[in-house]
Amino acid sequence: MARGPKKHLKRLNAPRHWNLGKMAGVWAPKPSAGPHKQRECLPVAIILRERLKYALTGKECQQICMERCVKIDGKVRTDFNYPAGFMDIVELEKSGDRFRLLYDTKGRFVLHRVEKDEAQFKLCRIQKVYVTPKKIPVAVTHDGRTLRYPDPSVKVNDTVKVNIATGKMSDIYKFEMGALIMVTKGHNAGRVGTLMHLEKHDGSFNIVTIKDKKGNSFATRQGNTFVIGGGDHPQVSLPKGRGIKKTIIQERDEAVARGEL
Repeated sequence: MARGPKKHLKRLNAPRHWNLGKMAGVWAPKPSAGPHKQRECLPVAIILRERLKYALTGKECQQICMERCVKIDGKVRTDFNYPAGFMDIVELEKSGDRFRLLYDTKGRFVLHRVEKDEAQFKLCRIQKVYVTPKKIPVAVTHDGRTLRYPDPSVKVNDTVKVNIATGKMSDIYKFEMGALIMVTKGHNAGRVGTLMHLEKHDGSFNIVTIKDKKGNSFATRQGNTFVIGGGDHPQVSLPKGRGIKKTIIQERDEAVARGEL
């Protein structure tokens, strides 16, 4: 009889975007319960072992974490299965590394290196706004933070800039026409563009139309969007490719030009 939550994860059931080798073992790190969903996160063990190559085994990941070398959003995390997710700042003080977790245009997590001043803040999407039983207005963000007494103009789907050291919000980026959007889920995950149109469907999913810098339009659900700035000014630096998806023909032509094919 199974009692309690599962503690293991088979490698074949791990999310595709972790890019784990199919034949490289039986098991995968099972993310702990935390601020990001199991299938929308990147455990610290995978960051250290598969991405940064600072460890060769899970045991080494555990030792690195237990030596208090890994900070996520400014807090030391000793759990090597801690789920880091979109917009989180991963910091390794001993090696001087600072990364922001973002998506590439194929929907895979990319560790985007940032400078010290950019690592002081993160953007958080507002998931719900409500008043507690003790009459305190609060806003809940995509990474599980509860912001008390938020600015009254903050609404669901907006993005706020949060100072990592204090946890206080400063700027607000409204979900409105002309806002700069990054798609965080679905087939278009990782693409960046300007919000052009919003179709409201009561009782179903609202659909947004987004246009990227190259003039390509695509549609996705409103729940998959994340405002990262206004106009052409993203508030965070973007990874290679700037969120513009290439067709497979364009990718092939570039590979030929580089002499890879």
